Amino acid sequence: MKTQKYLYPKIYSIRNLYFAWRKARKPKTRKDYVIEFESNLRENLLSLHKELKEQTYQPKPLKTFILRDPKTRKISKSNFRDRIIHHAVYRVIEHIFDKTFICDSCANRKNKGNLFALKRFDFFKRKVSRNNTRACFVLKADIRHYFQEVSHRILLNIISKKISDEKVLWLINQILNNGFKEKGMPLGNLTSQFFANVYLNELDYFVKHQLKTKYYIRYVDDFVILHENKIQLEIWKFYIGKFLEEKLKLELHPEKSRVIPLFKGVDFVGFRNFYYFKLLRKRNIRNILLRIEQYKIGFLSYEKMIESYQGWQAYAKWANSFKLRKEIQKDFIHLT
Repeated sequence: MKTQKYLYPKIYSIRNLYFAWRKARKPKTRKDYVIEFESNLRENLLSLHKELKEQTYQPKPLKTFILRDPKTRKISKSNFRDRIIHHAVYRVIEHIFDKTFICDSCANRKNKGNLFALKRFDFFKRKVSRNNTRACFVLKADIRHYFQEVSHRILLNIISKKISDEKVLWLINQILNNGFKEKGMPLGNLTSQFFANVYLNELDYFVKHQLKTKYYIRYVDDFVILHENKIQLEIWKFYIGKFLEEKLKLELHPEKSRVIPLFKGVDFVGFRNFYYFKLLRKRNIRNILLRIEQYKIGFLSYEKMIESYQGWQAYAKWANSFKLRKEIQKDFIHLT
């Protein structure tokens, strides 16, 4: 098996760090910490270059906060200089792994995303149901506390099958161990999103090549398998649960992993999917109504409100939501 050597100098090269900085700053150009870093840009990039080259680099402590949307999530935010390192690593190793990912691994990849996953779901449901002329069942599954339970040892072992450069593995270990010991990754980091796909690529190959399922889609730790036979899906669920426990030290969520008839609606990538139509999740509707209320009482700026509204409209149009979108549009126009 071919592995990649001599990657580390590519990561710490000034050119790579420069482009990594540009990527890291892109959505945050007005933030104080970005402006501060850029006030001594050359010196700061040279400092990162030196620390990486000499292997003295140490990530700064994570800043942690709680996000409720409405599900409570613990978000750990990396220092800006560390985010540059994340982009530098990603720029060098991403292509090595991405070409090994299955087509229907949809999250955090170029030309993929939740709408790609939604279209694949529509395509698969037509295939399985023969254009809605027979029953279709869906194994809808979720991995319990996924980001908290990823084993560093197993992840590094998976990465080392493709990368033999010890210094790259050292740097990845530095990133993983920042705020976590032996297992777990912070939500929100570019590297966490990427490593999430690397880790569960093992599951993808098991499902596709050993179980030989045809209609499987994964979006981060949320995945579906479509089939005409409910019992077959229950059997696959058993073997998937066993594989996750034995090989990846993970567990299917006992309440969120079950076989559902498609006519009852399957919750996937933000929509409730049925045979002939799809609906927005109630949480999605509540979120935009909440943003409008926040704008009314002055908690949200006009610019942020416009951004939220346009994003919601672009997303909501993929559901059968014409009447709802018109009602919210009227409310929004009245406000502005």
